[in-house]
Amino acid sequence: MIQETLVTTQNLANVAHIAPMGIHVQADEFIILPFRPSTTLDNLLATRCAVLNYCDDVRIFAGCLTGRRDWPLRASEKIAGQVLEAALAHTEVELIRVEDDATRPKLFCRAVHSVTHAPFQGFNRAQFAVLELAILVSRLHMLPVAKIQSELQYLTIGFTKTAGAREQEAWEWLMTVVDAHLAEVNHV
Repeated sequence: MIQETLVTTQNLANVAHIAPMGIHVQADEFIILPFRPSTTLDNLLATRCAVLNYCDDVRIFAGCLTGRRDWPLRASEKIAGQVLEAALAHTEVELIRVEDDATRPKLFCRAVHSVTHAPFQGFNRAQFAVLELAILVSRLHMLPVAKIQSELQYLTIGFTKTAGAREQEAWEWLMTVVDAHLAEVNHV
């Protein structure tokens, strides 16, 4: 199973980094698979811990992909780390082993501490669409224009039916990146 989370790590100077990431969950292990190069990878290897933040504010996912990374944080409880203030729940993890890879190493972690802060009410279709658009934005350089356009067409349907102010803001941030990418590709 893959859970869409916001991973917070910090470097040895305690500078926090937030990254949206799909975390693989297998039994009692959490597998983080950052691409190289990656601040998340560097931080996790240096400190051997991270926080998995479960959040329904899709602006944070979109913001991290569009240069908006200044989201409120607070100290974690059991590890040297940071928790997103907006997290509905979080799991503090420690690195237990690494399967190295030149492109995408597998970082196997175990939970040290888990907390629920507020109930999860579920995603509306617009929140789902923004999450999928965020994933699409993270892969624009790997996809043909036709695939990008077909995905956008589909995602727009649910988005337009259910979006609130938060989802609209996140969508606009992401679409600015998509539009710039398509303009660049079409002029090459």
